[in-house]
Parts: sequence; structure tokens; C-alpha cells
Amino acid sequence: MSKRSINGIDFTAMVLAGANKLQQHAEHVNSLNVFPVPDGDTGTNMNLTMTTGVGELRKNHSASIGQCSGVLSKGLLMGARGNSGVILSQLFRGFGRYAAAYEELNSQQFAAALQSGVDTAYKAVVKPVEGTILTVAKEAARHAVFLARRTTDINELMTEVLAKAKEALAGTPDLLPVLKQVGVVDSGGQGLVYIYEGFLDSLLNGQFADSGQGQAAREPVHAGQAVMLTKSEVKSAYVPASAQSQLSTEDIEFLYDMEFFINRKLGGPQAEAFDEDQFRKALSLNGDSIIVISDDDTIKVHVHSKAPGEVLNLALLYGEITQIHILNMREQHRDLLIAGIDIAPSPEVFADIPEEKSSVEAPAVPPADDLAPYGFIAVSSGDGITEIFKSLGIDVVLAGGQTMNPSTEDFVNAVTSISAKHIYILPNNSNIVLAAEQSKELLEGEREITVIASKSIPQGIAAAFAFQEEESVDSNTERMLEAINRVKSGQVTYAVRDTKYEEMDIKAGQYIGISNSKIVAAAEDLLSASQALLSKMLKSGDEIITILTGQEADLRDTEALEGWLGANYPDAEIEIHEGGQPLYYYLFSVEA
Repeated sequence: MSKRSINGIDFTAMVLAGANKLQQHAEHVNSLNVFPVPDGDTGTNMNLTMTTGVGELRKNHSASIGQCSGVLSKGLLMGARGNSGVILSQLFRGFGRYAAAYEELNSQQFAAALQSGVDTAYKAVVKPVEGTILTVAKEAARHAVFLARRTTDINELMTEVLAKAKEALAGTPDLLPVLKQVGVVDSGGQGLVYIYEGFLDSLLNGQFADSGQGQAAREPVHAGQAVMLTKSEVKSAYVPASAQSQLSTEDIEFLYDMEFFINRKLGGPQAEAFDEDQFRKALSLNGDSIIVISDDDTIKVHVHSKAPGEVLNLALLYGEITQIHILNMREQHRDLLIAGIDIAPSPEVFADIPEEKSSVEAPAVPPADDLAPYGFIAVSSGDGITEIFKSLGIDVVLAGGQTMNPSTEDFVNAVTSISAKHIYILPNNSNIVLAAEQSKELLEGEREITVIASKSIPQGIAAAFAFQEEESVDSNTERMLEAINRVKSGQVTYAVRDTKYEEMDIKAGQYIGISNSKIVAAAEDLLSASQALLSKMLKSGDEIITILTGQEADLRDTEALEGWLGANYPDAEIEIHEGGQPLYYYLFSVEA
């Protein structure tokens, strides 16, 4: 049956089906990481981004595709995580801008909306790279615009768009040599293809039509003979412990996870004027993980609280409470421990979808009325690293890194929690820079923000060290950029699959050393891999070497490594700190 147009109801069903398809295959997308490291996260980031957008769309859907696409765009923008999530949010942002004036779209308008999304996404990326999700989206949209001149059937159009997207995905290794070398297609492009598959399922079947294969759908899409292994198939000694097993149930202080909306229009004339700062301050007395997003008519609230009754009584002062969700996190944690599983970001899209939770800790003392000249936000991947950043004067430290990237909303809330004239953001990971930049864009005109594009924890620490309170914004920005350019960063982890990288044949379970985004060492034991990596990073022998030890690092290996450095590089200055980062045994910093 042909379909001449799609309205908001059709579009909502398409998005739900696309999100469901992506969620079911998120682990497969993760497995396409170029490096065989245990923290491939493209699928997780895209899944979390879509989940946030879908949550907004389910609450605010309508028959107008213009309104629905705008709601989705807002949700995706705030929930975007990692480069892939930010690019995905920009694709739908551009789509929403085009569709804003329409109740429904015909085939030519739908194609034009796809093209508008591509144009927006390319503008958002400073240096677009071909052979990525951008290429897949571009080729699919270009084909849609061409075909829409020849057909009025959107079902036919979407069928061809999906086919073109798959063709472009298969060609990504020819555009990005590292993909061909490792034998995978682009992970972000694969995620987009899954979303488009959901779109087509919805159009043709009126619902999502996946067979529910989920984790079984790890079909190989590799160009070579790369062997994909799950963590259980790698040497068990290499697998980090479950995060939930490391937490005591009684340690969950603010045990009630609360989410609700305050409808200002239904509050009546007796409703008090809403002061967001005062509201946040009141919530922080018995709560943390606070998110407050307000517009003229609606206030969205998320908080972990000891006293849910007090929270609801406070909210009632400002209007009528709707869509209340309260979860006992101690009870949830006990259930998870009994089941022997860890929390995974894979909710069913047709169930009640929880909103994204900010990882910003509420400040112990509310911001002062007088603005400080500078404020700082940094992303950390371990408790020890967090303490280092706090000792350097960082105001808000976001939990993040490779395995869990902060969202755009996390950065927005962090910025609004700091009472300062100018705020610096240190993303400390190349996959987090775009989300930080997007938060800056969203707050343009409201707050002065500079994103120092630090791509590693050592770069972020070096930038924080270089900052001088008495210097101007321009001078400090220059100082910090110079500092991150002086630092060489390295890390040691383990391989989760067999792969061939440049001239190295890497086996699953081997330790690998990475420097400047390249694998430069592989060995059967941790000490040998660490020594090989440092040998390549050190040039003159009199550099400053900083070692951040991870959760899985063994004291004997660390002492042996320190002894080896002292014997072979006697003029080097060596500092060792407990970083506490997961998955990476060591983070190295070398500075002349």
C-alpha cells in the first residue's frame, strides 16, 4: 500500500520503531569500535540519546509532524552523548527545523527535511570526516531528494533511502582507511541504518517488526576475518567487576528517584512565582542529582531525595503536579544484586521510559550572588582523578570517560550550577567535546563559556595547572591550549577481540598500549606493554612522567614499572597517583 504523506502520529511511530531497533542492536554497534578495547560505546551513546528524545516525544506527541519533530529535537539535543549522539541530535534538529511549518510531509518535503538534517549536522562538526555517520546520512538524503522527484510514495522512498544508507555504510571502509585496516564498517553509520530500518518497519507494518533477536543479532559486518568476542570469552582476569557489586545498598543515601512535571497553567492564581535558584536550593537540602528545566508553562523536575513528601509539597506551591514517577533505588539495587546483573542503559521504548539523569552533584553550598570571575567544569573517569581535579579548583566534576559520556544536558546543568562570569569546560575525551560545544551553543547569550578541547585526562590536568586566576580570558585560553599541546597521553588496556592493526597482529586478551589515538604496543603481560608504550612516548629521557593507576592495576606491576623507569630514564621526574579509572590499567602523561 502506498503512502502519500506522514503526519505527527506516523512520525512518532517511526521514531519509536527506530529507537527500538537501535536499542536491540546497541551492543552490535558497540562491537564495531575501531580499536579492540573493552569500552566501545557508540551504540550506548546513540541509544541513550534516542531514549531521551523518545521519552520527550511520548509525553508531547501530536498529529502535527512539525510539533513532534520539534519535541524530538529538543529531547535529543539535551540527551546527546558522545560524538555519535551529538551528530544524531543535529540530524534530527535540522529535520525539525524544516518540518516546523508543516502538519504533514509529502515525499519531496520528507526528503528535503532529511537533507536539512544533513546540512545542520555538517555545520555542527568543525572538521567533518567522511566514512562516518555523516557520509551515510548524506548519501541517503541525497538519494531521497533525487528519488522524491520521481515518486510520491513515501514507503517506496524510505525503502530506497534505507538501501542507499546500507550501500553507503558498506563503503565507509573505502573512505576511512582505519576501518578497512581493522575490518569493520563505521559504528555510527551502522546505528543510523538501524534507525532507518525501524522507520521502514513502521511505515510498512504499522509497528516495529523486529523479531526480538536483540543480543543474538551480532551478525558480522566485517570486511576481513576479525573475530568478535564477548567479554566472557576474553581471559576472565581481564574483565572488570560489575559496578553494582562494588556498591553497598545502604550507601544509597538519597534513595527515592523522583521525576515529575509541574504544570504552571493549572496552578491557579494562588501559585507562587517560580524562582528556579531558590527551588534548586530547597531541593538540595535533602537531595542530589537535581535537574530542573523550566519554560513558561511547564517545569520538569528530577531529584534523588530522602523526603519525597517534602519535595511534592514544595512543588505544589508552583502548580499542579503531573506524570509522577517515584522509584526506591535501594529496592532496585537489592533486586539487581540478587539477579546478579548490572544496570544497563537499554529500556524498552514502548514501556515507561525514565528521563536521563544528570551526573552533576548538587553543590553543598548554593552559588553566591556575587559572580566569581571564573568557573570550571571537568570530566573525570575515576575517584582519584576526581580528587585531583577538585584539588586544582574545579567547581563541578562530571563522571564520564569512554564508558559513560556526559550528555549535553549534564553540561547545561553543570554550567547553571556555577556562579561565575566565565566558565571553562574540560571534556578530557575526544568523544565528549561535541556535547560540551553543544551545551555552549544552547546557552549562548546567557552564559560565557569556553570549551578547551582536551582529549585526555592528562591534557585536562595540564590545562587546569596552567590556569591563572589573575589573567584575562584570552590569556588563560592561550595558556591552557599551549599546555594541552605539550602533553603526550598514553593508556594501557586489553584487547577484546583478535585484530590486525598496522603491522601488529593483536590477540584477544593481550595488553595494548595506545598513544595519540594509535595502538603502538601489544604484549602478553601488563608490564611489557607499559614499558613498550612509554619507550615510544619518551624522547629526551628527562621529561616529567605522570602515572595514574586504574582500578585493576596491581601494586607489584606499578612498583616494577617505577623501577624500570628509574633505571632506564634516571633524569626523568616520575609522579604516581591513584586514578581509579575503570578498564584502563594506566594513564600516562609525558611532558617536556
